[in-house]
Amino acid sequence: MVNYRSPDDWAHGIFMENNISEITIGKTYKTDRRSPARWVLSHAVRQWPIILMALAGALGNAVLAALVPVVTGRALNLVLSNPIPLEEIGKIAVLLAVSQLGRGIVQFGRNFGFEWVAQRIEKNVRNELYTSLLGKSMTFHNLQPVGDTMARATNDVREVNFMFSPGFNMVIGSLNFLIMPLILAPTYHPSLLITPVVFIIVFFIAIRRYMNILRPITDQVRQSFGLLNTRLSEVLDGIEIVKSSSQERAEIGRFNQQAEKYQTAIVRQGDEEAKFLPYLLLSVALAAGLLHALLLFRAGAIDAGDVIAYFGLLLMLDFPTFSGIFAYSRISLGLAGARRILELMNQENNLDQNADGYSESMRGEVEFRNVCFTYLPDKEGDDCDRSVLQNISVKVQPGQTVAIVGQTGTGKTTLVRLINRTYDVTGGTVFVDGVDVREWDLEALRRNISIIEQDIFLFSRTIAENIAFGKPSATREEIESAARAAQAHDFILKFKDGYETVVGERGVTLSGGQRQRIALARAFLTDPRILVLDDSTSAIDSQTEDHIQRAIYAAARGRTTFIITHRLSQIRWADVILVMRGGELVASGTHEQLMETSDAYRRIFSE
Repeated sequence: MVNYRSPDDWAHGIFMENNISEITIGKTYKTDRRSPARWVLSHAVRQWPIILMALAGALGNAVLAALVPVVTGRALNLVLSNPIPLEEIGKIAVLLAVSQLGRGIVQFGRNFGFEWVAQRIEKNVRNELYTSLLGKSMTFHNLQPVGDTMARATNDVREVNFMFSPGFNMVIGSLNFLIMPLILAPTYHPSLLITPVVFIIVFFIAIRRYMNILRPITDQVRQSFGLLNTRLSEVLDGIEIVKSSSQERAEIGRFNQQAEKYQTAIVRQGDEEAKFLPYLLLSVALAAGLLHALLLFRAGAIDAGDVIAYFGLLLMLDFPTFSGIFAYSRISLGLAGARRILELMNQENNLDQNADGYSESMRGEVEFRNVCFTYLPDKEGDDCDRSVLQNISVKVQPGQTVAIVGQTGTGKTTLVRLINRTYDVTGGTVFVDGVDVREWDLEALRRNISIIEQDIFLFSRTIAENIAFGKPSATREEIESAARAAQAHDFILKFKDGYETVVGERGVTLSGGQRQRIALARAFLTDPRILVLDDSTSAIDSQTEDHIQRAIYAAARGRTTFIITHRLSQIRWADVILVMRGGELVASGTHEQLMETSDAYRRIFSE
C-alpha cells in the first residue's frame, strides 16, 4: 500500500518562482537555483556570523604567522650586535611564544568556523534535496535511477561539505598568507615587492587555468560515480534474479566496467593535479627573491636580519602553493556535486502542492472526462491517439464500487493513479466532487485516497508502525481494530513480539498474503473516502479469501471503491464494471449486462 498523505515537511511547501526556492529547514529562507555558485552562496550567507569568525581567524593566523620571520630577523640583528642585548632577545622569545599560542587559538577558530559552516550547509542541502524529491511527481521518479539519486543525495552533498572544509578553509587561509608579503616586504626595501607581486599574478593565472581544466574532469568523476552507484543499486535490487539466472560473473564484469570508468576519471584528475604549475613557480620565486635580497644586502641597502625576515615572508607563499592543489580540487568537486544536485532539483515538476487549493470534505464522486495520458508527453502537444490512455470518459457516484478489468498493459493502474495525481493527465480532466484534481489542495486530496497496490511496500519498521503509517497518531486499539478488519490480527499475534515485530526491508520477512493484509489494515485505518485496490488480493490463499472479501465489502460501504482484479468473485458485486482494452474504455455496465453485450468482457473470462 502507498499512503499519499504528504509528509509535514513537504506540506509546509516548496515552490519555484524565477528559479528561487523556499525551503523549510529550521528557519525559512530562499536559495537561488540559477547556478551552482549562486545556490551554494545563498546557503552560505545564512551562516554569516560564523563565516565572519572564520575569516577573522584566517586573517589573525596569517598576521601572527608573518610575525615569526619579522621578529626572527630582528633577533638576528641583535645577536650580531656587540654586546648582545639578552634582555631584548628574551622579550622577542616571549613575544614569539605568546603570539604563536594566540595563533593556535585563532587557527582553531578558523578551522572550527569553516567546519561548522560546512556541516550546517550539508544538513540544509540534504533537507532541501529531500524535500524536493518528495515533491516530485511519479513520472520523475519512474525515469530517475534510484542509484544515481542516492549518489547525489549522499556523496554529492558530501562534496559540497568538503568544498567548505577543507576547501574554502584552506583557500581563504592561504589567500591571507599571500597578502602578508605584499604588505611587509616593502618595509625593508620597495624593490622587494617585485617577487611576491609577480608570483601572485602568475599564481592566479595558473589557478584559473587549473580550475578550467578540472571542471570537466570533476564533472566526469561525479557522473561516473553516479553510474557506478546505479549499477550497484540495480543489481542488489534484482539480486534474486541474478542468482536464479547464475549471472553473478556477468554482473561482476559489468560492475568492473563502471568501476574502471570511475577509476579512469579519478586518475585523470590526479594527472592534472600532478601538473600543478605553482610548484615550479614557488621554487623560482624563492630563488629569485633570495638572490634579490642578497644583492641588496651586498649593496648595503638592507642588513642581514632584513634578508632573513624577507626570505621568511617569501616562505609564506609555500602554504597557498601546496594547499592549492588539494583545496581547489575540493572546490571543483564541490561545484560539480552542486551542479548534479541542482540538476535533480530543477528538473521540471508540474505536480505542485497547491496549498491554497480546494480542501472541503470529500464525498467521493469521481469523473474522467476525455482523459488522455502519456508518460512522456510531446512538448509541442500530445496526440491522444498515441497515448497510454485514450479519451476515457466515465462518471462514478459517491459510494459506488467500480471494478476495472482488462488484459495486462491496458492502462488500468495508470487510470486510477490519475485520481490522486500520482500522474497528471496530458489531456482531458479528472474531477473529484466536481472539482478538477489539479485545483485541489494536494495534501487534502491524497489524505482522502488510499491505494493498495499489487506490489506491497512495507518499511523496515514494526508492524504497528507500518499499519499506522498514514495515521501516526492512531492508538493501539485503532491499529488492532484495523488489523482485525483486514484479517491480520491473528497472524500478527503469532509473532514473538506481536505488533512490535520489525519487518525486513520491503517486508521480506512476511509472506505475500501477510503483506497484503497489513496493507489492507493500513488502508482501513486511514478511513479514506476513495479506496483503490490494485489486484490487492492476488497473493491471498483460498482459505483466507472469503474473510478478506467480506472485509473489503465492509470497507467499501460508504466510500467510493475502485477494484482492479481478475477474480470473478470480486467483480460480480461491483456496481459498475469498466472494461479496458488498448488504453481505451470499450464497455461498462454490470456483470450480467457485459456478459450479454461485450465480447471483450466475455473473452477475459474465457481465456
